[in-house]
Amino acid sequence: MILMKMVLQSSWVFSYHVFVSFLLLISSGITYGTETDIFCLQTIKKSIDPNNYLTSSWNFNNKTEGFICRFTGVECWHPDENRVLNLKLSNMGLKGQFPRGIVNCSSLTGLDLSVNGLSGTIPVDISSLLNYVTSLDLSSNEFSGEIPLSLANCTYLNTLKLNQNQLTGQIPLQLGTLTRLKAFDVSDNSLTGQVPNFTDGKVTVNYANNQGLCGSLSLGVCKVKASSKSNTAVIAGAAVGAVTLALLGLAVVMFFFMRHGTYRRKEEDPEGNKWARSIKGTKGIKVSLFEKSISKMKLSDLMKATNNFSNSNIIGTGRTGTVYKATFEDGTAFMVKRLQESQHSEKEFMSEMATLGIVKHRNLVPLLGFCMAKKERLLVYKNMPNGMLHDQLHPAAGECTLDWPLRLKIAIGAAKGFAWLHHSCNPRIIHRNISSKCILLDAEFEPKISDFGLARLMNPLDTHLSTFVNGEFGDFGYVAPEYTKTLVATPKGDVFSFGTVLLELVTGERPASVAKAPETFKGNLVEWIAELTTNSKLHDAIDESLVDKGDDNELFQFLKVACNCVSETPKQRPTMFEVYQFLRAIGSRYNFTTEDEILIPEDIGNDNMDELIVAREGNN
Repeated sequence: MILMKMVLQSSWVFSYHVFVSFLLLISSGITYGTETDIFCLQTIKKSIDPNNYLTSSWNFNNKTEGFICRFTGVECWHPDENRVLNLKLSNMGLKGQFPRGIVNCSSLTGLDLSVNGLSGTIPVDISSLLNYVTSLDLSSNEFSGEIPLSLANCTYLNTLKLNQNQLTGQIPLQLGTLTRLKAFDVSDNSLTGQVPNFTDGKVTVNYANNQGLCGSLSLGVCKVKASSKSNTAVIAGAAVGAVTLALLGLAVVMFFFMRHGTYRRKEEDPEGNKWARSIKGTKGIKVSLFEKSISKMKLSDLMKATNNFSNSNIIGTGRTGTVYKATFEDGTAFMVKRLQESQHSEKEFMSEMATLGIVKHRNLVPLLGFCMAKKERLLVYKNMPNGMLHDQLHPAAGECTLDWPLRLKIAIGAAKGFAWLHHSCNPRIIHRNISSKCILLDAEFEPKISDFGLARLMNPLDTHLSTFVNGEFGDFGYVAPEYTKTLVATPKGDVFSFGTVLLELVTGERPASVAKAPETFKGNLVEWIAELTTNSKLHDAIDESLVDKGDDNELFQFLKVACNCVSETPKQRPTMFEVYQFLRAIGSRYNFTTEDEILIPEDIGNDNMDELIVAREGNN
């Protein structure tokens, strides 16, 4: 592990480049599939490049790591990894049908095949070929036939361009359910019928030069053809009514059936720990420990200390799993995290644990050990008596009792931990799930960061894509705005999330809603701060319980640091090391840190610094 250099500097100017974006989509099917990405590009070239326009650049004889990232039109998740992020092959003289081999680029998020000579129909199963696509541009080609209904299953789409083709038929109305869609262009085709009703009114649409479309303000109301046989309509209406009544009756029966089933399941599993009872009979499983000072323990000891992982022992839940308090007979307390179900093999899990077990820092929650039982993965951590920062800032009853010096101490300590993870830890770690719930407080209110390095142990649909679809990331107010477009976690994304935590500390407000804002305001904390800044009322954001106590200058300086962290543009945000230095300067009179604790990142001045997440097996 890289050791931190310790020296005192009262004033220090530093500069270095922003970090390289890195891989977010991780799972057994994606993480280790770089060979399939190479095969993906080979099949694309073979199927739609008959004139060999790509030959000069797409040289598959080069087998060095990341060689395909230097191909014309290919963007990778990381410049030294053969994993395709975007394909931009506009105006490349390509011909043929839509390349089905693109399914092998399993991490692809952007596809631009515009201004080529591609023909035939758009595949009816296109959503299964492009699982994570956010931008799809097939414009200015010769595609014919109907727009496939399965495009409605491409739920991450931000941009969809199908203009200037020969498409016919009706636009699938289900496209209106694409909640992330911002731009939709089907102009210059031969489409007919009702256009979709997009639930988000901010979608920019272009229906120009389609003579048969209707159903919008610009296109006019769709005309309904009158039936020549009125009795047919009566019969049809009666049939529809009968079917409706039958379905209603079936729905009532199903409701009571499901309700009874749910009640019965609750009776069978009143403590919500059926999974724990399934491993209770597993004998002889030991907890692998990283600390020699900890007494040896077995799975049976954890079962007993957590009351068989009873719901009453739960002290926290999050994206990575559920945390239980474990109290042993001698009074010793630990935290035990049950990880969300992972598809990683036992060998892969052991490798990650070996890496995380040696990651030690004063401001990280110590990982003491782990064990595996059947499909269950359990992590043992040191207990944090004062719980989550979130619960201290937003108590269920009463008001927050943290004074300004204590809040500043927590901010400085947490910033130091995150800066160490980003700049000095080996391997460097991007947290990706920063919130006031991942910052725990020990008996002395020293902040300890939890959940670091757990991203690689989760399935992608469990940790980022599905949580984003379900609104978890956005609703909590910690997600960086660029994430909606790239789905890529970056160091500057961590800075944005930590900036939101800093805003919580100085305003006392929750990240997703603002109690002090007018009732007409429906945004989150970051948006409220932006509105106050625009109206030159930023001082109004500071927690009233902190003002007029001689700390007003520190409070406002702290608030400005937080505002810089949540800047809309990633390049305008400071690095995590800069955040730590800024906060440390604000709190210099409190002597929270000693001279030998000043961080000097090893990567200062390195123009080619790569930001890494927890290393794979075999990395040192």
